[in-house]
Amino acid sequence: MKKILILVFLAQWSFGFAQVKFDHKSAEKFQTEINAEYADAKTSPLMAADLAVFKTLDFYPIDGKYSLIAQFIRTKKEKPFEMQTSTDRKPVYVKYGEAHFIIDGKALKLNIYKNIELSKQKKYKDYLFLPFSDLTSGKESYIGGKYIDLKTPKGNTIVIDFNTSYNPYCAYNHKYSCPKVPLENDLDVEIKAGVKKFHD
Repeated sequence: MKKILILVFLAQWSFGFAQVKFDHKSAEKFQTEINAEYADAKTSPLMAADLAVFKTLDFYPIDGKYSLIAQFIRTKKEKPFEMQTSTDRKPVYVKYGEAHFIIDGKALKLNIYKNIELSKQKKYKDYLFLPFSDLTSGKESYIGGKYIDLKTPKGNTIVIDFNTSYNPYCAYNHKYSCPKVPLENDLDVEIKAGVKKFHD
């Protein structure tokens, strides 16, 4: 019954109601800020040789199609788990909720997570983590998928802007330990938005 209600909800929104009023300047600001971070030796994840010649990351064209309002379903009584990373490190996360939405006529779902330790800090108490991969992963975008930073929504919807999706630091430097995208967050569509892969 729950699945049927979700599908009905998404079908109703597929006629335009699920599209957020797109803020192009917000996506431009994201690109400007991440480029500044990567160009600064104090904050950049780039290796020295790449930093020396760095000018800009490669982005998909900003596209309002990939900024949307998803139905947000909080999950209850979830048990914390150790998320796999690119190293032996296993940070503890909990599945906080599910985002349901439609892209290219397909009903899709992504799990959204909360980092237990990080959420104990006042600065990050509302921070949510959305890792995902899609059909561009390993081709135009990083093979390990991408991340989106979110804030805990107050209602039953959440804005997801794939234009602000970025690569894990592992895409630039092997010294970092990065969470791996859970298999359930592998989308069977192309998400042509956000940061593209850094190297072939």
